[in-house]
Amino acid sequence: MSAEAIPSRVDFPRRPIPVKARLGRGVELPEYLPARMLNEFVYCPRLFFYEWVEGLFAESADTVEGSLSHEKREVKTDELPPGPEGEAEQIRSRAVTLSSEQHKLIAKIDLVEGSGGLVAPVDYKRGAPRDTDEGPEAWPADRAQICAQAIILRENNYQCREGIVYYQATKQRVKVEIEDALVEESLRALAEAKKIAARGRIPPPLVDSPKCPRCSLVSICLPDETTLSTALVREATPATQLVLFEQPDDEAGELMEQAASTLDEVRRLVPARDDLRPLYVTGHGLSIGKSDEILQVRDGKRVIQEVRLNEISQVNILGTVHLTSGAIQGLCWAEKPMAHFSSGGWFYGLTRGLDLKNVFLRRDQFRRTDDPAFCLRLAGDIVATKIRNQRTLLQRNHVEPPAAVLSRLKQLAAQAEAAGELETLLGIEGTAARLYFEHLQGMLKVEDTGELPAFDFGGRNRRPPRDPVNALLSLAYSLLVKDLTITCHAIGLDPFIGFYHQPRFGRPALALDLMEGFRPLVADSAVLTAVNTRMVTPRDVIRAGEAVALTPAGRRGFIRAYEQRMDTLVTHPLFGYRVSYRRVLEIQARLLARCITGELGRYPGFETR
Repeated sequence: MSAEAIPSRVDFPRRPIPVKARLGRGVELPEYLPARMLNEFVYCPRLFFYEWVEGLFAESADTVEGSLSHEKREVKTDELPPGPEGEAEQIRSRAVTLSSEQHKLIAKIDLVEGSGGLVAPVDYKRGAPRDTDEGPEAWPADRAQICAQAIILRENNYQCREGIVYYQATKQRVKVEIEDALVEESLRALAEAKKIAARGRIPPPLVDSPKCPRCSLVSICLPDETTLSTALVREATPATQLVLFEQPDDEAGELMEQAASTLDEVRRLVPARDDLRPLYVTGHGLSIGKSDEILQVRDGKRVIQEVRLNEISQVNILGTVHLTSGAIQGLCWAEKPMAHFSSGGWFYGLTRGLDLKNVFLRRDQFRRTDDPAFCLRLAGDIVATKIRNQRTLLQRNHVEPPAAVLSRLKQLAAQAEAAGELETLLGIEGTAARLYFEHLQGMLKVEDTGELPAFDFGGRNRRPPRDPVNALLSLAYSLLVKDLTITCHAIGLDPFIGFYHQPRFGRPALALDLMEGFRPLVADSAVLTAVNTRMVTPRDVIRAGEAVALTPAGRRGFIRAYEQRMDTLVTHPLFGYRVSYRRVLEIQARLLARCITGELGRYPGFETR
């Protein structure tokens, strides 16, 4: 979020209010619009929609600093005395909450100062004013907000001829004259904001705007990516299919297509890598406790590892590991998910806090699952992406990839996109998987010493895996589906409602849908790295009858290989910038969400070259 539009962490109003505004898709909004949200709308209508309609918010250094600044000023709240005209009493009241019945506006004003009935609202902003030839000037979004506060004061029997925006970066008080033209402009913006909210359809992103890099929601909004993807999808989708998959507002799609032509490049506005790291705890008889903001892993009474809560993204528990109630509560409060696995790597599920709040996206997701045409088209794109990535992995890593197999995989990918039924698509995927796994052995660079079983691979088997390579593949897929389940939760999707994988008790079908294209690129590639670089050796394998499992050392070795792969930077084939595979998972999940809501007509799969 920009330095010129830092929202307070206090949402308005706190007290219960009548709810009358109802969106076309059944979303209810409060009757009163905060003046702060009018600021957001003038700054960026899409940002306004995310925060006001969908209730999404993300912290950044700017928002945290702005919130702390507001909290300091709100420690003391002063009552605003009545000020009839002509009274000479000096007024200096802080954190004043007032509303307008006529315009259905509400505001918490940082400071109201004046004398008698003539007052001026003062709003504090952490940034700097607009630099013009005439001197410093308030930004348009700030002018709209201070004007809204003035309108509210006027309705509450105060005279208000000007407002003041105090910019903390330069310590300047910038006056805003509350003229009729500004009032009309602000009321038009208010009406338009309410219209967009009532419509229930998110506005298109800003195009190549300097506002985007400082926005805290940029990794959710994906402005350049959404604009470019919309244009590419419209260009690639046959006209006969646009009726099914195009955004209902075709005019918005055309505008975004025109906007995409003006983009010189897609800016990488999201970090290339996540600073936070997953924590893995594997073993038997260990426990995880919490002391202040530090997690402690203990073996009996001995602390064997300590890690700060703010340095981890998730906790992964393999085997019989005990978590104290303090650790669980601390992780839930910090919104750090806990993933549970069996000793053999079977993914059981997640423990997480109450961070899944975006019900609107999930409702669209449920509605889309009842659309057979949408499900088939999306499933075809998912399977085609998977097959192309399998083909790419064979080309990169096989000692001598058979030309006939590569040609057949190319044909199957095209057939997947044109499949007319889900059953046909399942058959295409099965044929491609058989061809791919028949030649997986050619990508393994190992030698049989005769002393220990080699990493021979004769085909895919599981439950239980009967050879070391299948044991590694099963663990890799468990880790990947875990990460995608967490990603689905993080952006508001239900991981158990899929479009290709059908609902089944306890199966995260949507996470599996998203995983298909990444099986070769992340999971299979991590297995190849672990075996070919000796991160896992035959000595890390144990047998129990026909079943094969990894030793604790083997699991640790493979987890290192998997996390190295997730941390690898890769060039996004559509957007051209380099990000880690972990970031790619989130970007692709958000693109799928755009597809579900209708903002994108087709799902652009992630395919490497």
